[in-house]
Amino acid sequence: MPSEDRLDGQVVLVTGGGRGIGASIARELAAAGAKVAVSARTAGQVEEVAREIGGLAVVADVSKREDVEAMVAKVEAELGPIDLLVANAGINDGHGATWELDPNEWWHVLEVNILGVHLSCHAVIPVMLNRGSGRIVITGSGAAYLPGTAGGTAYGASKAAVCRYGEILANELRGRIPVFFFSPGLVKTDMTSRFGDDLPWTPPELAPRLVHVLASGRADALAGRYIHAEHDDIEDLIGRADEIEREDLNAIRLRR
Repeated sequence: MPSEDRLDGQVVLVTGGGRGIGASIARELAAAGAKVAVSARTAGQVEEVAREIGGLAVVADVSKREDVEAMVAKVEAELGPIDLLVANAGINDGHGATWELDPNEWWHVLEVNILGVHLSCHAVIPVMLNRGSGRIVITGSGAAYLPGTAGGTAYGASKAAVCRYGEILANELRGRIPVFFFSPGLVKTDMTSRFGDDLPWTPPELAPRLVHVLASGRADALAGRYIHAEHDDIEDLIGRADEIEREDLNAIRLRR
């Protein structure tokens, strides 16, 4: 990557950072020089990742406002003001026929996947605005728009909401805080372990590399655009940013 993609001194908070895609993002950003805090509900997982990267472990449930506010306060107290929020925490516990699921179980997926994103953004944005700097990256999914039933109604609905949330938030913060949302592709993680080995799996290094570029500031003109870690060449998108804005590309739209 270009030398300008170094993140020396940046304070980064990665939610859902104890395993899978979040842990890989934390490792990538720490290797680029960032001071990384990893957060999740399982203490052992976040502590292991934090030890590995020399970062800060924070145990929190992003679906609970008090946890999120305490999480952000701890990061700011120990590492400094947050330069980058990677709102990555997500679950998919709503397997099975929708009408057979416990409604509380179904709703909890949305509590983590969309309310958790909102609470995290709500907690960091005021400080970012006061400082006049900061970035937000939200982990979305192709489940937001792809046909079929893979993932179930709770997961698909939550990711559709996340993508729309990210676009609108980016518009609200335009010119002040760049907000990105992206799909990591189909990556082998604990969440996807029930899927077959013959699926078109996405190389696991692509999502961390994409987030690294987004953190660098070189892609700020793409804020509010949907980016796929595997199917989009981020360097090409950066070079075509004016065209993408003008033609309303890389956007989830109803076409007739």
